[in-house]
Amino acid sequence: MKKKERFDAVIRWFEENRPIAETELHYGNPFELLVAVILSAQCTDKRVNQITPILFAQYPDEISLAKASVEDVFSIIRSCSYPNNKAKHLVGMAKMLHEDFKGTVPSNIVELQKMPGVGRKTANVIASVVFNKPAMAVDTHVFRVSARIGLTFAAKTPLETEKQLIRYIPEDKIAIAHHWLILHGRYICLARSPKCEVCGLKAWCKYYSRKNQSKG
Repeated sequence: MKKKERFDAVIRWFEENRPIAETELHYGNPFELLVAVILSAQCTDKRVNQITPILFAQYPDEISLAKASVEDVFSIIRSCSYPNNKAKHLVGMAKMLHEDFKGTVPSNIVELQKMPGVGRKTANVIASVVFNKPAMAVDTHVFRVSARIGLTFAAKTPLETEKQLIRYIPEDKIAIAHHWLILHGRYICLARSPKCEVCGLKAWCKYYSRKNQSKG
C-alpha cells in the first residue's frame, strides 16, 4: 500500500467514525486554553481539568496571573507534573502576554513560542484550536499512533513527525487530524496494550499487520 493510500483510508475512516473531534481540556477563552495546554505537558487532561477551575477563579486573566507569586501558583497546581517549572512558566507567560502582547494571545506560532512554557507543540495547539490554522501539534499520542499505523516512518522527533504528517494530510483536515490521533491514542491505541481487537484501523495499520505475522 502506498503512503497516500494509507493516509486517504485512515482519514476517511476518521471522518466517518469520529466526525467531531476536539480538545478535552476545559477552557472559556484563549488565555485559559493557553494556561491549560502549558499545564497538560506530561500530564493528563483529566488532572488539568481538576486544577484549572481553582486556578482560573483565583487568576481569571493574564493581569492577575502576572501579579501572582510563583509560590501561590505552585500551591494550586502542585498535583500536576513538574509544578515548580510550570508555576514559573505560567507567571512568566502572563507577564509577557500582558506586557508584550497587550493581553491578546497571538495566532502566530513563532510569536507564541516567545512566551515561557510555550514550545512548538503548545503553540501549534493554540494556533489550531483557537485560530483554526493548519497546525499539527505532536504529543506522545500523535507520535506513537502515527508511527504504529505507518503514517510516519523513522521519525525520531516530534518535528519530523509533524513534517511527515502535514505532507499528506489535506490542509483543511490538519486541525481535526491532530485530535483524531490524540483521541485514538488515548482510548484505543494505548502505549502498553493497544486495543487492536476493537480498532477500526486494523486494515491499514502496519503495527497490526506485523503483530499478526509474528503470530503466524
